[in-house]
Order: sequence, then C-alpha cells, then structure tokens
Amino acid sequence: MTARAADRARYDRATASLDAPLAIVDLDAFDANADDLLRRAGGKPIRVASKSLRCRALLERVLGKEGFAGVMSFTLAESLWLARSGFEDVLLAYPTADRAGFAELTADPKLAAAVTVMVDDPAQLELIDAAREGGREVVRVCLELDTSLKLLGGRLRVGALRSPLHSPAQVAELARAVARRPGFKVVGIMGYEGHVAGVGDAVAGRPLRSRAVRLMQSAARRELAERRAETVRAVRAVVPDLEFVNGGGTGSVQHTAAEDAVTEIAAGSGLYVPRLFDNYTSFSGRPAALFAQPVVRRPGVGVVTVLGGGYPASGAAGADRLPVPYLPEGLRYDPQEGPGEVQTPLLGYPADDLLIGDKVWFRHAKAGELCERFDTLHLIEGDTVTAAVPTYRGEGRTFL
Repeated sequence: MTARAADRARYDRATASLDAPLAIVDLDAFDANADDLLRRAGGKPIRVASKSLRCRALLERVLGKEGFAGVMSFTLAESLWLARSGFEDVLLAYPTADRAGFAELTADPKLAAAVTVMVDDPAQLELIDAAREGGREVVRVCLELDTSLKLLGGRLRVGALRSPLHSPAQVAELARAVARRPGFKVVGIMGYEGHVAGVGDAVAGRPLRSRAVRLMQSAARRELAERRAETVRAVRAVVPDLEFVNGGGTGSVQHTAAEDAVTEIAAGSGLYVPRLFDNYTSFSGRPAALFAQPVVRRPGVGVVTVLGGGYPASGAAGADRLPVPYLPEGLRYDPQEGPGEVQTPLLGYPADDLLIGDKVWFRHAKAGELCERFDTLHLIEGDTVTAAVPTYRGEGRTFL
C-alpha cells in the first residue's frame, strides 16, 4: 500500500460516520509542516498568515508552538475581530478603506495596541484621520516595500503590483511623513517577495520554465536582500525604535530568514500545503487540508460523478487554479466539463471500484480559500476525528 493509499484509508475510517461534502485537516501533517517551517526559519519568529488558515482554532494551535508569533491578517474587520478575541499582535498586510473600522480602531486603546495597519501612500493617512470620528488613539503603521525585480532600466518588472514604494528613499520619505503627523507611529516594514515565495521552481514536465524561474529567483533574492537592507537603514535613521521587519512567505522562508535585516518571516500556506506548493525544490510538505465529495452517479465504465467540487482558486485563470482529485490516485477530470458547480465527472480506472456514497478526496489549489466553501474543519489525528472546529465562514465571518 502506498503512503497516499494509507492516508485515504485513514481518512475514510475517520469520517465513516460523516456525510460528504466535508473538509478535514490532518493534524499530524499540519504539525509536521509547522516544524518544517520553524526549521527553515532558523530561529527567526514566524508570523502566521491568517488568510491561509481562516480558522481561529488552528491559528491558536500554531501560535501555541514556540517560534510562531503574531498574525498577519487580510482585512481590518478581521484584524479587529481577532484582537477582540485575544490575539495581541495583528499585522494587517494590506491597505484598507474601511472607515468604520478605523473609527473603531482609533477609539479603543486595546485595539490600537494590538493592530498594526499597512500604509504605502500619504493619502491612506488622510483617509484614516478623516475616519477617526473623535478617536485619539495612536495608529501603529507598517510601511510596505515593493519587492519586485526591475530589469532593463525598469522596462521589465517581475513581481506583484503591490506597493508604489520601490526605493529606500521612497520608503524613508513616507516614514518621515508619518513621523511628522500626530496620531501615527511607524513600527515596522514589510516586503512580500511573491515572485520568490509564491512561484514554484520545479514544475513537472516543464524543465526549461523551471530553470528560468530558478534563475529569476536567484537574481531577485540577491537584488532584494541588498535593497531591503538599505531600506531598513534608511528608515531606522528616521525611526530608530523600529519594532520589526517582515518578509518572506512559505516558498522563501530559509532564504528570507538568512537576511540580517529581516527580523520575522511570514508564512501560512505551508501549514496546509495546497497543490500550488508541490513544485518547489527548496522544501516539500505534507498535504494537510483536503475536502471530500461523495460519489452520486456512475455514468459508465471508468466514470463516476461526485457532487459539486467546482472550487477554483483566485489568480489568473488556468488549470493550476483548479482543485485536483487526490484520493484514490488515478482520477482525472473530463476535459469537456472540468470541476462543476453542482456535479463533477471523474475519469480513470479507480472509478470502477467506487460505489455510490464513497468519498473522493481533493486538494485545493490554494490554502485558506477552501474555508470559504466549508463552515467546519474536521480535525483528524491518526484515523480518528478528534474535533470539529468552525472556519471563519462557520463563525459567520466572510471578510472578503
């Protein structure tokens, strides 16, 4: 029996009394992935990206492990909710125009002490001040550095379109603008190198592309390490008591941790290990988050149909954004239909051994987005469901 077949047997035994569709997290794999992230971080603390988990119980579990510290959130409403729930260090990773949220933040000392907001434009400071409604609390600010690699004099750009602050001088100038403005304090710098951390460099069947990605990432890491260190020096000249410099992501943990200027690493997807993280030379993890769909039809030889399953991930549309049939091994989509809104035909020899009501296990392309489809995660240890915990959706929280 292969390791994957053994996992399927465990999952089927653990959920035998539960009807699909359902979602699980294998805690043995989750904890092993957490340990691997810590190993790669080399002693630097890891801030957990909440968008990759979207489950308070699992955020609490991983933050209970030594070496993990703080949350990286994705909306202000989520940040305030987490802070009210007892999370004491929440870094909002994206700028926001949530005026009602800023009114809450600036009126509550506990929230203002726990939440740090992201800024990359003076206009965002204007918006916050206009939203205060009398709130006088000092707003903790993190400045985002654009990490993209610019080549050919800037005519070629590699990396996400995020912050407009690319040079150390630009970041330092915004730090000075914040320092001059009452009611704000710069406490950190963030830079997410998604073109390194979020792009696989060992894509099956595409050796030339994989080599090109590795060359690009090697150049990007060298350029960014130098520019980030210079940025930190420039900002510290304005803000000597800077608290943190955040960088990285699951795919670049060990590389980012090696930079002296970086004080903490961001990671989250590496805990669940969705399918987009299968194509890396720098690490391999264990799939921990899966979902099951029930077989409801047997249209013919070598074909079964499961209920639902059309859960594409965000990003540029393509086959890599689709979930994949994972267990039993050997199933594939019908190319004329793909994963459907209410039913999904699956082809392959294992289909003939599946009965009506059997479970087919899938892996989502990305991590936390799976939790927008399910209100409960069944936590499995060995071959037993030991708990059922709500996702954000299960707690009535749909932030985006």
